[in-house]
Amino acid sequence: MHIPDHMLNGAICPVTAIVSVVGVASATYLAVKSKEKPSSLKFAAIAALIFAAQMMNFPVQNGTSGHFLGTTLAISLLGIPFGILSVVMVVTVQCLVFADGGLSVLGANILNMAIAGAIPGIILNFIFKNKPLLSNLKKSLLIFLGSWLSIVLASSFCSLELGISGTISLLKVFPAMIGIHSIIGIFEGIITVVLFSVLFTQKIQKSEKLSIGIPVIAAGIIGLVLSPFANGFPDGLEWIAEKYAFLHESAPYFVSPFSDYTFPIINNEILTTSFAGLLGVIITFILVLSLGLLLNLKLKKV
Repeated sequence: MHIPDHMLNGAICPVTAIVSVVGVASATYLAVKSKEKPSSLKFAAIAALIFAAQMMNFPVQNGTSGHFLGTTLAISLLGIPFGILSVVMVVTVQCLVFADGGLSVLGANILNMAIAGAIPGIILNFIFKNKPLLSNLKKSLLIFLGSWLSIVLASSFCSLELGISGTISLLKVFPAMIGIHSIIGIFEGIITVVLFSVLFTQKIQKSEKLSIGIPVIAAGIIGLVLSPFANGFPDGLEWIAEKYAFLHESAPYFVSPFSDYTFPIINNEILTTSFAGLLGVIITFILVLSLGLLLNLKLKKV
């Protein structure tokens, strides 16, 4: 659902950029003031896992693919402000390092995926705090629903931006985007429930080594080993853009040597994606770890 350069036109780009700056600044302020903070290593580990998981496109229908978003998972594991900031960092790394999502629309992509997509997770966070004795089944069902809704909300915001910018009629793009992303949201819900069930067990939560090590190892395996085998079909937005002829090939405003998750000095198709995936995991981990230290998160011994 990463919008490329030139797909949005007019005032929508600066407006979404301003809204995103306000949202990120608010999340940063709340993170600093928060009484419940993850360690900086856990913050970085979850962000790295989400980066890697987003590389794994899966087939949906009619030659379309989808990919994990992870905003609800991030909030469930890290808390509201840190969950939002982790996805902001992932989307930013994807844009600046791998040219996945345009620089001119970075604000729109952050707004859609990290802020609008966070709304269900924020609601769930308050529900779980007020009702700590919810059964695992009820909690899993709520997480599934919240994850599904996060995808639908993100695609709704994307549709509104496309319609407002005049790229395509809102009456055409809105039902198309909601339709395909409602299906993608089902996969999002399943993946989120599985990952949450694994990472939120008492054993892992009580062990700093496990709460950091498992996400880091999983991110490394996905980035290095599994990412070359991600589905190559266009994602929901690309598929709709092709269908309605508003996907135009044009030079991006910012060109990265690692564009499209390739490593420039490696010609082998599998290896170039593997090393790019691992590079992305490492860069995300280091940047989010640095952010965590700036936010005065503790660097606990592992």
